[in-house]
Amino acid sequence: MKQIKLTMMAVLTMMVAQSAFSQTIVGSKHDFSTQVWNTSVGGQICIVCHTPHNAITMPEAPLWNHQNTSTVFTLYSSAISSTMNATTAQPAGNSKLCLSCHDGTVALENFGATTTGTHFIAGAYNLGSALSNDHPISFTYDAALATLDGGLKNPATATGVGTGTIAATMLFAGKMECASCHDVHNTAGLPKLLIKSNTTSALCLTCHVK
Repeated sequence: MKQIKLTMMAVLTMMVAQSAFSQTIVGSKHDFSTQVWNTSVGGQICIVCHTPHNAITMPEAPLWNHQNTSTVFTLYSSAISSTMNATTAQPAGNSKLCLSCHDGTVALENFGATTTGTHFIAGAYNLGSALSNDHPISFTYDAALATLDGGLKNPATATGVGTGTIAATMLFAGKMECASCHDVHNTAGLPKLLIKSNTTSALCLTCHVK
């Protein structure tokens, strides 16, 4: 009986491990291991963005390996929305890292020593340089902004992901960035790499009072 219990525990452990493994970058939109341009490095997944040696110094991303964009973006601003109270700036932090593929100016295979790639992101995934029709990013989201706006929750006290606050689980150096809503490593296993489900607008309503 003891052996049967141990076997059942081992099987359950493997099932849990496989379930957790399936909710990763493996098999997600950021798994480029099967792309033709990735065969030169043996179809590695992580190396497109990270490298253990000779990395680019980027505080926002450890051991960064991908060429960064130099695009000057057109931003979402108060000139577009009369209800916007935040002050936006050129994408910084991890948002710039995301845009180093998603602005369509840097090839996907421009990592390591390669800077002359020819495979660019396309379709709806190519945001281009005009971000004026996308959710604003790289702005400070704090209690002062929430009070001024009146339609935002206080990030220091409102719940973000899990049981943590918005500030603790969704902001980066106090700012709203691409990764505030999207998880590049797909750890939640949700569509569009969301950090939490948006069923009944749950993700939107995490920050917005509607």
